[in-house]
Parts: sequence; C-alpha cells; structure tokens
Amino acid sequence: MQVSDSSSRILAGLLEARTGQQLTMSRRWRIETALGALLRERGIATLDELITILVMGKEPGLSNQVVEALLNNETYFFRDRTPFDLLSKHALPALARRRESTRRIRIWSAGCSTGQEAYSLAMLFAEDPVAWRGWTIDILGTDVSTSVIERARAGVYSQFEVQRGLGINQTIRWFEEAEGGWRTIEPLRKPVRFQVHNLLEQPPQPGSFDIVLCRNVLLYLNAEHRTAAFERLASAMAPDGWLMLGAGETVIGQTSRLSADEQNRGLYQLVDNAAAVEKRSGSDRRTAARA
Repeated sequence: MQVSDSSSRILAGLLEARTGQQLTMSRRWRIETALGALLRERGIATLDELITILVMGKEPGLSNQVVEALLNNETYFFRDRTPFDLLSKHALPALARRRESTRRIRIWSAGCSTGQEAYSLAMLFAEDPVAWRGWTIDILGTDVSTSVIERARAGVYSQFEVQRGLGINQTIRWFEEAEGGWRTIEPLRKPVRFQVHNLLEQPPQPGSFDIVLCRNVLLYLNAEHRTAAFERLASAMAPDGWLMLGAGETVIGQTSRLSADEQNRGLYQLVDNAAAVEKRSGSDRRTAARA
C-alpha cells in the first residue's frame, strides 16, 4: 500500500488538528500499519481513496476512526520500573506526611492509553494496605482516544498484556480470569476512574493533583502545543505537587512554570514565581551597582 506525500500531509494535518500530536516524517512509516485494518474493515482499497472520502465528508465518523488508529497507544504495567520506585520510596511517603490532616491523595495519569499506568499506581497503594488504611485515593486516567478509555474502564487485558510488567503473584492477586484475558479485581478498580481528555484543553476536575504523570506524550507535540500543555499541567498541580515526565522529556527550555526537584530527580515542581521575580530583581540591582 503506497502512501503518497499528499496523503501523508493530509493525515498528519488531521491528527495534529484533533490532538495536537505531530506525525513527523520519521513517524510516517506507521501510516500503513496503523490504517491497514481500518481500510480492510471499510472495504477501502487505497489510502488515496480514504483521503477522498475524508475530504468529501461522506462519512463523518470515519475521521475519528482514522485519528484513533494513528495514535500511539504503547503502554504496559509498571512501564520503566524506576519511576514507580521513585514514587513508592520517596514521593508517596513524603505526600503521606504532608497530607496527614486530610488523608487524601489525588493523582492524574495523563495520556494513560489503555489504563495500565493508572492501575499500576493503584497497585502501589493496594500493596501497602497498612500505610494507606483510612486514606482516600483518587487516581484519574485520561486520554484523547475514546477507544482506549473504554478499554481502560473495562480493565480487561490479554495474557500478553498482563505479562508485560507483572509477575505471576501480582497477576493472581489483582486479576481474575475473564473472557478475553484477565480483569482487574474490584478493589483495584475502586480508586481509579477514566475520562476522555485532550491535554490542550482545560485540566480535568477537581484539579489540585498531588502528582501528575504525563510520560512519553509531550514529545509528540510541536513546540507551541507543548508549551500550552505544560501550562495546563502546571495549572492542575497542587502548590507542593509533582509532575513526572518520560525519560526522554524535560521542562528545560519548554516552560517557566516548572523546574526539576533536586531532591527527587525525575520529578518536577512548580516554580515559586514570586521568589523567581525577586531573584531576578536582585540580580538586576547588583548588575546596575557594578555598572
């Protein structure tokens, strides 16, 4: 199946307009693989024929299916284990001390795909029941894709998906056999909820999240959209909350709202704007005095 330059540009434009995500030249090889099943299902012979249908607006729902197919939904349980160790050993104990008066913790998993990250977070709490007894844990998973959010809500995963990141003991403890694979048990689902959300829109309610995870999502956005997404993420964080990004992502040169937490490498915190202004003012005064 040949992908013409014009078809690639139209599909890339559609994806970016709907989600903010770029389909760069280095990623356009995915088009054939991503859309092959959809074309067969719809009985469409070529990508150029697909583009014609999209442009003419003959099938309004088709563009949504195309966008969903083009999204990269790669995920698995406890993906890149180190970030979860950082949360369980450092961030969550610190939050437990800070939130002792309210005994409530809110976490937002942005770009959660089919939900494995959100359920992995739930396991961190469920596997330490004594420490978190009497606490209210609210874990929100969001994604721009309707189809993956539906899968996340169902909480059913294939044998292959469960084996990616989970041992046999965790599988037996937190899953039950179901048609099509393994379903997360009700106690694990209880603190987790899911909703469709675009990172470029206003943050989901109730806001003031103690931890926001947005891993391996922002790297697909252009500079303008990335800056806007950082603004949304920062506005959703509690004043003493943290943001966790993917290993290949950073706030450096991307936003003035966030900075690295030197005591918890891999986490980012809100910049104290008042202190930053005072620091710059002091520097300006010293420079003027030397002049």
